Amino acid sequence: MKRCTRCVLPETFPGISYDDEGVCNFCRSFRGQEHLDRSIEKYRKRFEKLLDERRRDGGHDCLLAYSGGKDSTYTLAVLKETYDLSILALTIDNGFISPRSLENIRNVVEGLGVDLIIYKPRFDILRKLFGEAEKSEMYARKTLERASTICTSCMGIVKFIALRMAVESNIPFIVYGWSPGQAPIAASIFKNNPSMIRSMQKALFDPMYKAAGSGLENYFLTEEHFAMEERFPHNISPLAFLRYDEAQIHDSIRKLGWERPTDTDPNSTNCLLNAFANKIHMDRFGYNPYAFELAKLVREGYMDRDEAIERLEKEQDEDMVAYVEKRLEMD
Repeated sequence: MKRCTRCVLPETFPGISYDDEGVCNFCRSFRGQEHLDRSIEKYRKRFEKLLDERRRDGGHDCLLAYSGGKDSTYTLAVLKETYDLSILALTIDNGFISPRSLENIRNVVEGLGVDLIIYKPRFDILRKLFGEAEKSEMYARKTLERASTICTSCMGIVKFIALRMAVESNIPFIVYGWSPGQAPIAASIFKNNPSMIRSMQKALFDPMYKAAGSGLENYFLTEEHFAMEERFPHNISPLAFLRYDEAQIHDSIRKLGWERPTDTDPNSTNCLLNAFANKIHMDRFGYNPYAFELAKLVREGYMDRDEAIERLEKEQDEDMVAYVEKRLEMD
């Protein structure tokens, strides 16, 4: 398969083109390290200014969507140890969290002194959603360029449960542990806008409801929530503007009792569903759903190109795929 000679985007990626040297259009539009460094500094200062303005005197300062993976663990540690925030960690149990990851979650929140809620949506609903995601695209094609249909479904539920809880508890920030490859720096800090959220919710809820039926309403915003516009929080993705080094991250979080699970695929450090989701996406579209993220990490100097290619080309664990198929009761 032909790939960009600078990053790792394959010829099957939507909208890609190469110049005579094999460099893709995404790399050609990258404005360079100096511009990136200036943006990182700008957004870090903006984040710290927001903390000064909105830090609470009692109550949680932020709700962190805590998957138990390496990036969200590191984000949690930075917010607690560097910024001394009062944090409510929220783990959504999709039925496929690695047992090691659950142990990591307990070790980390206890070691850091952080409140934790584990929220388990109904598995009969999730089974229908993931089953439909295996059979159809469900969402707009553009949405699926950067995540599989299954991950889009799962993360949609995570985001709206988190937003619903933040609005109800008047928590000023929702924090995500997206890597710099997942979170463009220009979108790393933004205020949730009810009109934008209403549109996003409809785009997710309608196909989900068609697949899974009633019960989904409990995970999304009601008109009561939309009426509380003054409580809508900022979304923050700190790793887009803080230091990001995978080796340093692993060294740091191991001290908190975190160990990498051995039963997840190379691109996840918490989810047993990922190998299956990746396989479905590659069979359907011809490229790994992590291609865009890893390409951006390579382009911006966070990851070695050979390592990214190795992650993208490694075969999915067939035993894990079979485990997911059995758990989802697929033929």
